[in-house]
Amino acid sequence: MGSTSEQPSETRRPEQHSAQTETLHPHALGLELRADSDVLNTLLDGQLNALNVVRSAFSDIAAGADLLTKQLRNNGNLHYAAAGSSALMALADGAELPGTFGISADQIFIHMAGGIPTDGRMPGHTEDDSEAGAKAATNVASGDVVIAISASGSTPFPMSFAKAAQAAGAKVVAIANNDHTPLLELADVAICLPTPAEVIAGSTRMGAGTAQKAVLNMMSTLTGIRLGHVMDGMMVNLIADNAKLRQRAIRIVCTLTDCDADTAADALDRTDGSVKPAILLLSGATTPTAAEALLHDHKDNLRAALAQL
Repeated sequence: MGSTSEQPSETRRPEQHSAQTETLHPHALGLELRADSDVLNTLLDGQLNALNVVRSAFSDIAAGADLLTKQLRNNGNLHYAAAGSSALMALADGAELPGTFGISADQIFIHMAGGIPTDGRMPGHTEDDSEAGAKAATNVASGDVVIAISASGSTPFPMSFAKAAQAAGAKVVAIANNDHTPLLELADVAICLPTPAEVIAGSTRMGAGTAQKAVLNMMSTLTGIRLGHVMDGMMVNLIADNAKLRQRAIRIVCTLTDCDADTAADALDRTDGSVKPAILLLSGATTPTAAEALLHDHKDNLRAALAQL
């Protein structure tokens, strides 16, 4: 019997699938025979190489954020549509937006093929249900925006959702890891992330999913910034619904008004925990109502409202 350190010959490599997300990684041969540190190093390199692809998509990510900003500012809803690991990336992004940026939870909808799992069961066949995708888009309306995600760029559930949403007058931002795919071709904004082959072939929860999550983080954060919900790197529109966030809100008010914690807490009490009006109160606004009116006049942009004072 040969040494366990010997790697399989290249001649044993099967014919590769045409999709980039299904090709075999050149450094994965004999992966299971290597030391733990070597395996982990290869896995980390796979993640980092996938993230490097994101830079090539900056202009499209910015275009997606611009579209999200316009639709949300005009009271449109944000829908995420995806299957499998892509849907889990979508869930992680969308569920954070209300707490981080104060975007109404009533404006955010997560549509996952087969539904959001409550345990370890995530059936694979549901991603092929195009009828369910179209049905899930029933409540999408003109003025809404959809983020449809599919590593392959051709998954039936998000594809049919996106088509139905466009038919209803909504805009579609598509994220895929294979170029020239149907989902990207139908989108109003197409974000292609041609990530390298996965270390574990076809396991798009890894490199492709990492790149997808980075893009979702960046696009939604840029949206929050353009909506006026970030100032000097602080989340000035956060919803302080627990003790940790209450203390964060106090620190933000203290930092931006140079007041003490008690004064900040009192201002937040007067504004029902809203950070922007509290800052305006401590900067010259006469009442919480006047602070809210000032924000309304400046499209919720705190910096612009402060300049008015």
